[in-house]
Amino acid sequence: MQTLQDWLAHCERLHPKAIELGLDRVRGVWQRMGVAFACPVITVAGTNGKGSTCAMLESIAHQAGWRTGVYTSPHLVHFEERCRLRGQPVAADALVPHFECVEQARQDTQLTYFEFTTLAILSLMAASELDVAILEVGLGGRLDAVNVVDTDCAVITSIDLDHQEFLGPDRESIGREKAGILRAGRPAVVSDPVPPRSVVQTAESVGADLWLLGRDYNFSGDKQQWAWAGRGRRYSGLGYPALRGANQLVNASGVLAALTALRDRLPVTAQAVRTGLALVDLPGRFQIVPGQPTLVLDVAHNPHSVAALAANLDAMGFYPTTRAVFGAMGDKDLNAMLRKMDPLVDVWYFTDLDTPRAASAASLQALWRAQTTRKDAVAHTHAGPLEALRSAMAAADPTDRILVFGSFYTVGGVLKDGLPRLQARHLGS
Repeated sequence: MQTLQDWLAHCERLHPKAIELGLDRVRGVWQRMGVAFACPVITVAGTNGKGSTCAMLESIAHQAGWRTGVYTSPHLVHFEERCRLRGQPVAADALVPHFECVEQARQDTQLTYFEFTTLAILSLMAASELDVAILEVGLGGRLDAVNVVDTDCAVITSIDLDHQEFLGPDRESIGREKAGILRAGRPAVVSDPVPPRSVVQTAESVGADLWLLGRDYNFSGDKQQWAWAGRGRRYSGLGYPALRGANQLVNASGVLAALTALRDRLPVTAQAVRTGLALVDLPGRFQIVPGQPTLVLDVAHNPHSVAALAANLDAMGFYPTTRAVFGAMGDKDLNAMLRKMDPLVDVWYFTDLDTPRAASAASLQALWRAQTTRKDAVAHTHAGPLEALRSAMAAADPTDRILVFGSFYTVGGVLKDGLPRLQARHLGS
């Protein structure tokens, strides 16, 4: 195995299951690897807002002059997107020696694709002379592979129902799993405005330094600017984050709390905060592509994130017709997602996705028909996201709005092959 693609193919063959939660196997391999971080580690868990939180932490720390490393998943187009060093995606060749390191330490231990690749990326980050490592949890927290690393500051973003088959049937159960990343004596920043009681109880039981929104830190704002205050630190007259959406202030507030909690080890200036928030970039999160018709890309893939997407779309103003390219995993609460968007979408373009987990375009169309209250809306089915988007663009007027959402696979399928060409057409060049 000479290339990253060789190793990724190897990882896909190793374990019969895509997901097998549990730290014993991963921790054993990690310990045999003998890897450790020499810099502060910030671990981010939650149902929604993790990616945005990681991106803002990275952007502010980078503007403060710190050498940053970020691990996030899944990727949209290329695997290398999962690891950014000093603001740039890692080179494929740089990962290969660390896959070899995992393989040698693995011995006869079976690792899932996620576990193997996580250990390889953690190994690379630990060897990269970083000033701060920012780690996004993949699924849950307590039993996620990322949790082999003891965090110096945990952030728990909004918690809602998702992956119930692994994490439990309600917010309390899911919150307990997310809170598994907390450590004794270390800051535990909770940016969910109404966290499950289980998160608070876990923080108290392990002796974490709990930071609650509304108690330990707060934010306020108007249409022009916003302000933050918490535990001896205050920022006023802040510009809104470059990431769009009303929910981003909640995420940004958690970010400022985490950086305040770590200020003795990772000080940042007010100017780094302002510039970092102004320049933060995260593709696929309420991303609006310039041109006509308006094109919106969003990886919203559960009812909570789709509700936030619907609110953000409402705030955009009037469009004669909204066309939606939608593909999603079959294990999601698809009826709830469709109900949230039904009042906003006039024409649906349901699409198949290139993964066995996905619901078929035909099944999505059937679910929509069974629950829609719209007499004027119509729907089509397509074999892939790019084909669906092309169909939507061909039918759209310049004043229409096109939305691509439902999964990383849906947005990634558009970005992977066609967006540059579509943008050229989109912009009339």
